[in-house]
Amino acid sequence: MTPAEFRALFPALRDQVWLDTPGAPPGAEPVVTAMREVLDTWSSGGFDWLAWDSAAGDARELFAGFLGVPPGTVATVSSLAEAAATVAASLPRGRVVVAEQDFRSNRFPWLARHDVVSVPARDGVTRAEDLIAALDEDVALLAVSEVTSREGQRLDLPTLRAATDRVGARLFVNLTQSLGALRFDPAVAPDYLAVHGYKWMLCPRGAAWLVARPDRVAGLRPLAPGWKSTAAPHGYFGGDLDLAPDAARCDASPAWFSWLGACAALRLFHQLEPAAVERHVLGLAGQLTDEAAALGLRRVHSGPGSHIVVLATADADRIARSLAGHGVRATALGDRVRLGFHYFNDESDVAAAVRALAAAQAR
Repeated sequence: MTPAEFRALFPALRDQVWLDTPGAPPGAEPVVTAMREVLDTWSSGGFDWLAWDSAAGDARELFAGFLGVPPGTVATVSSLAEAAATVAASLPRGRVVVAEQDFRSNRFPWLARHDVVSVPARDGVTRAEDLIAALDEDVALLAVSEVTSREGQRLDLPTLRAATDRVGARLFVNLTQSLGALRFDPAVAPDYLAVHGYKWMLCPRGAAWLVARPDRVAGLRPLAPGWKSTAAPHGYFGGDLDLAPDAARCDASPAWFSWLGACAALRLFHQLEPAAVERHVLGLAGQLTDEAAALGLRRVHSGPGSHIVVLATADADRIARSLAGHGVRATALGDRVRLGFHYFNDESDVAAAVRALAAAQAR
């Protein structure tokens, strides 16, 4: 599927420039259509709740195929925080290294159960070398986001994997701000990875995944054991807690609508070529970075870029007003402005953003 064909699936793009996918994307028509059909059958009473209930399992298979991992290593959960908390609760108390400025859903679950080593930002930026410097043989796990939400920086996962291996620590990777736009390299082999699908994976909020490396699956324990914690077919009443032999033991009781929409979104991603998507989004981000620099606006970091461009500014509110006035959706974050590129964006979106930035700079 070409970028133009993909773009045509998003009605919101007819009159808006959407560079706010780091916050949330507009609905893709196949996903929205699936949700409408669900609401219609709910309203009419023509639904089969058992069919709805199977959607999370279907999404597990689709997600595993997209990521290139065995389905038995994938748990269906409701959020990044739940995924991280599940891992945190499955490990004995120990030292966990986390960036001080990481998104709270990849920070607070570790603070609640472990002795956290917070790595401060340097010059406003989380640096991979500082995360590595915090590692020693007493550290049990390093938790990172591949692309940092606040900075748009893409961390070097192979280097972080090598660093954790040197000290015998585990690696937890949050892919919420990357998967769907950037390719994931399975050779990194994190001990655990998680992604909430409502951003770049275009799912309804409430569909998320926790993936454990095959040798880590047996150590997982459900955060909130329920009727989905046992092997299929699932029973309803009485009995002992006999956990499923694979990662499904950590499945949350599914929010049906979210998972039905997630299946539609994942089927859409199976029509895309991940390498082409990554080239497209990185090309647009690089173009915006260059043109913004010509206006005197530079990225908040000098490290590896991503599909998310975060520009430093002393007046984010003024730039935000200019972007909104030019029909550009983006997010102002205090001393910075964040713009993100998905496969549905094109060069006209870059041009619109540059016009808005230029107008703000001219004031």
